[in-house]
Amino acid sequence: MTIRALRSGPRWGIQEAYQALVDDAAGPGPNNSISLYGRTVFSSKKQTMKIHVRRLVMLFVTMLFVFTAGLSAAQAASPHFKRGGEPVCTISQSGSTSSTTCRTVLSGLGNEDLKATLTVGGFAVYTCENNGGQQAPGQNKVLEGPATAPTFIDSGAIKNGNLTLVTNPTVLTAPATVTGAQAGCPNNNWKGVSPKLSVTSITLVIEQPPGTEIFTCSASDPDGLTGKVALSC
Repeated sequence: MTIRALRSGPRWGIQEAYQALVDDAAGPGPNNSISLYGRTVFSSKKQTMKIHVRRLVMLFVTMLFVFTAGLSAAQAASPHFKRGGEPVCTISQSGSTSSTTCRTVLSGLGNEDLKATLTVGGFAVYTCENNGGQQAPGQNKVLEGPATAPTFIDSGAIKNGNLTLVTNPTVLTAPATVTGAQAGCPNNNWKGVSPKLSVTSITLVIEQPPGTEIFTCSASDPDGLTGKVALSC
């Protein structure tokens, strides 16, 4: 038996090709042949033909699936900051309290949840004051923190691998008073009051999914950070 495939023209889809092969293989007789535009391209027993067709189709589908899955994984495994979107943090200070928030623009993310952890440390300088109300500058930098605040982002907020991340504020606060020894006062008849807080270190850790670190960015200055601070990653 001979089948003339695609009598209407040269365009041949996968489904049509498969059906032609199967129909021909299922026909009567011990041997069959398949012709395209007058040329015989296959000739075999019908059961052997059906097995070959199924194997070829399954091999094609498997290769296509592996290629697509690998491409998707490669695309999702390249997190990076967009140009001009590197992390920048803003420090707002008022006396004994500071609040720090960071912003960054990410691309190449996967489809999992994301966690950002912002950690801030610093020091406070106090004014020494005795029981008579006399005051003198404190001589010590009293370490404060670290203070930490997490920010959780649901995977649904990530669009095509892109995300503009703005962290929750991390608040660092110095105690209102400390002992004279802590503040660097003349003796323990004095105490430290009216703290002035400085932020000296900022660390931003980004994880996706939570538990898998993709970026660690930081900035530090022993004399204090102020205003807008760019982080290094």
